[in-house]
Amino acid sequence: MNGDDEPDDELLDRVFLTRVIEPGDEVGGRWVREWGVREVARRLRRGGPALPGVSETRWAGLRARAGRAEPCRDLAVAQETGVRFVGPGTAEWPGQLDDLGDARPLGLWVRGRPSLRMWALRSVAVVGARACTEYGAHMAAGLAAGLAERGWVVVSGGAYGVDGAAHRGALGAGGATVAVLACGVDRPYPRGHTALITRIADQGLVVGELPPGDHPTPSRFILRNRVIAAVTRGTVVVEAAHRSGSLVTARAAQRLGRHTMGVPGPVTSGQSAGVHELLRGDAVLVTDAAEVVELVGDMGELAPDRRGPVLPRDLLEPRARQVLAALPARRAAAAREIAHGAHTTQDDAIARLYELRALGYVERHGDGWKLTRQAMISVRSGRHPC
Repeated sequence: MNGDDEPDDELLDRVFLTRVIEPGDEVGGRWVREWGVREVARRLRRGGPALPGVSETRWAGLRARAGRAEPCRDLAVAQETGVRFVGPGTAEWPGQLDDLGDARPLGLWVRGRPSLRMWALRSVAVVGARACTEYGAHMAAGLAAGLAERGWVVVSGGAYGVDGAAHRGALGAGGATVAVLACGVDRPYPRGHTALITRIADQGLVVGELPPGDHPTPSRFILRNRVIAAVTRGTVVVEAAHRSGSLVTARAAQRLGRHTMGVPGPVTSGQSAGVHELLRGDAVLVTDAAEVVELVGDMGELAPDRRGPVLPRDLLEPRARQVLAALPARRAAAAREIAHGAHTTQDDAIARLYELRALGYVERHGDGWKLTRQAMISVRSGRHPC
């Protein structure tokens, strides 16, 4: 809604419902799907028999909330703080959120200039432990920076630990990031991240389901995670204990058919135990941004082949490598013995031994041949003997 536009009745009713129905309430979502926003709002305002699926006690609680809701005031407060309301079916609505079915948000409060729908088209969630280790913070920041450099939007929850590191990594790379909060987007939470969330709002987007001024609760954090999972192409978990909320995000992503990835940690670290559990299932192990993009990106966005260093002996012809491998480690051997070990003729073995001598791998001792001291060191270390 633009600042000069008068809100229509549909918009006012949706804003009204964000004050009455909790995020992720599938019963309320079913009401909206079956009766429409206008009728559900009318029934909650005017009373009458409870809608199906709730007790009389719960209906009374919803009616009490409805009596305190002031959608016009919420929209006015939002406008004063640079916040807009984006509802399903509007131009800025990310269509992938519809995959949540009856748990789909009634709408989203958005703070920041970019288009949420456009940014969500090429986004990845990076989530993990609040009490992360230095390793976890390093990996989250590096992944986010690498994704940002490749033109991907990094989405996280604005929390301490991995979330904050991911946001900072993306911002530090001059990239795009979105924070999805479990409270009103006009009141940054946690308080210690006020400066970070303000910076995200200035350079990216801060998003939430709850109206201005609303506070977070433990259940709202958990339900917020389904939005992070649904709005992105995939979720990467960096450090998570067995009971971590970030595992909720990953499992929501799996249910929605999104890519689920995990960054491994030390097997002795409890902070990585939840990630390792995911990796024992359907999650894919990733170690950098290139591997993430290979999964979530378009055809042809492949990670580079991972190989160890090319050693000098790798460049030898196969028969020369066979002869080199046939030499005893600590004594001289006759050409006949070496040929037998290399499964070749004595003449061929002698020819290869002279090649190896020129390269510094072997030396002649009377009628025998022996590895040079430099060659014995290089075979163990991978260095060229010369």
